[in-house]
Amino acid sequence: MDARGETRATVSLRPGARDKILDTSYELFARRGIRDVGVDEIISRSGVAKATFYRHFPSKDALVLAYLDRWFVARSAAIEAATEGIESTEEAVLAVFGVLHDWFEHGTAEASAFLHVMIEMGPDHPLGQASMDYLTRTRKQLADLAEAADLRDPEGFAWSCHILIKGAMVADSEGDTEAAARALTMARLLVEEHHEKKPSSAPRRFTAWTDPEGLNQNVATSAPQRAATSRASTPQRARRAGSR
Repeated sequence: MDARGETRATVSLRPGARDKILDTSYELFARRGIRDVGVDEIISRSGVAKATFYRHFPSKDALVLAYLDRWFVARSAAIEAATEGIESTEEAVLAVFGVLHDWFEHGTAEASAFLHVMIEMGPDHPLGQASMDYLTRTRKQLADLAEAADLRDPEGFAWSCHILIKGAMVADSEGDTEAAARALTMARLLVEEHHEKKPSSAPRRFTAWTDPEGLNQNVATSAPQRAATSRASTPQRARRAGSR
């Protein structure tokens, strides 16, 4: 390759302005949250002009949506790659916890991005709703793997498995270096419970108890909570349940 060819190849490898912005915001959003990171900081760190930023992303929300989409693509690809070539369909279901462990080992801050954005922005905010949509699509991946393994109630399994995944993310952020391994142990028990040949005989109910002091009611209706309680009306609850 001559000098001109080398120059052209080098130029072609340089990231475009959109990628620079996304690369910069990727780590900032993952480690500090959405609200704490401003557009001016992203523009300054990415080294692009303000006009260039807004040409690619009309608003900060548009950038966050692109950030979430980029992570979902990477996350889905990692899960698919981990499950490929595994002969045991039940082990393929559990492979997601190996991916989770790898993310934790490498300090991948984006691992819990959807969960953090949903909590930070709230389920009624467009970004919170987008995060819930991505979480739903992840559960669909889990349900498909469960169905391929002939597990009973694949959708129910996916919900339970997702609880373990989200719990492991929180535990990892607390400093538990064995979070993924602990979740894997519980997931194996979950697979046994949902196995078609071994249906669970355990009743799905909570242990009966009494609350003579009315503690739960007092907490739910305390002054700081009343506004939130009034907003959580029946139609809203139904809408959220329908989005799962």
